[in-house]
Amino acid sequence: MIPIAKPMLGAEEKRAVLEVLDSGMLAQGKKVAEFEQEFATFIRVKHAIATSNGTTALHAALLAHNISERDEVITSPFSFVATANAIKMAGATPVFVDIDENTFNINPHLIESAITSKTKAIMPVHLFGLPAEMDTIIKIAQKHNLIIIEDACQAHGAEYNGKKAGSFGTGCFSFYATKNMTTGEGGMITTDDDKIAAKMRKIINHGSEKRYYHDFVGYNYRLTDIAAAIGTEQLQKLESFNQKRRENARCLQERLSKIAGLILPTENSGQVYHQFTIRITPEFGKTREEIISLLTEKGIGSAIFYPVSIHQQKAYPEYHHLQFPVSEKVAREVLSLPIHPEVTEKDLEKIYMVLAEFSQVKS
Repeated sequence: MIPIAKPMLGAEEKRAVLEVLDSGMLAQGKKVAEFEQEFATFIRVKHAIATSNGTTALHAALLAHNISERDEVITSPFSFVATANAIKMAGATPVFVDIDENTFNINPHLIESAITSKTKAIMPVHLFGLPAEMDTIIKIAQKHNLIIIEDACQAHGAEYNGKKAGSFGTGCFSFYATKNMTTGEGGMITTDDDKIAAKMRKIINHGSEKRYYHDFVGYNYRLTDIAAAIGTEQLQKLESFNQKRRENARCLQERLSKIAGLILPTENSGQVYHQFTIRITPEFGKTREEIISLLTEKGIGSAIFYPVSIHQQKAYPEYHHLQFPVSEKVAREVLSLPIHPEVTEKDLEKIYMVLAEFSQVKS
């Protein structure tokens, strides 16, 4: 089976974990501090604050910016539900803006029409490792005095105009097992703001800066030294992981461009291809479900990210009356194919041959 995702863990990660176990310091200690410093250097920001996962990173970032029940946060309806959940967890209201059909990211030209007197922040999602159109978003945020909180949970190492995702405002990352780098579970918040960084450190540690002294009611969102040890080793490999993803993407782009009925991902030198997501059109001749079945039969993993837009989820009934036609359209068409670093050229050729077998190859 060619899996849709596969964690790349080697001897270095195993050795790092054993060192932590032997040290007896398993919770948040020097390994977390080391990981934070190295990640901040990588993103080219002053501060990185490790958290227990990507959702807690988003939640803590919102709280650090004093976003609460009276506020609105503009974001995308086409994302993993944690994007909106974190806003709700902070007590605020998600305000969805439809996406660009080519990038799957929030359409920046629709943002201003969604701004109200309650709007406090914009949360762009760098979906599938492709950065959102940050120049336009930054101009809008500056014009309306809005905070930018980047959902960079799928964009480790991605760049927009030479600047790392997660360095445009307050950035939030996930290190879940399927991400470009992993700690099993884990997250990171990045910022250049000293005060915001200090507040986030308290938020993730029960409102405490000094042990057993608590300034406010906070959360236990800390990362363990075990996870940080894995993350430190993974970070050293991230650039090579991303380069292999780009190479695999170029190979798939070249092959699949020969097949009618497929819309391929937008090519961009700054993206890191967390997912290689195509769209299936009627011209292909088979439904998405039929394609998934055929791929599975041939030993090729695939997945739908995401089959239902957030505003149509059962958990969000108050949004069911709204329509975001582009998000709804791509949710019916998208299919992600294996792109991770262990996918070989032979695997890519197999993916192409299986898809080509069931559709017309362009002359």
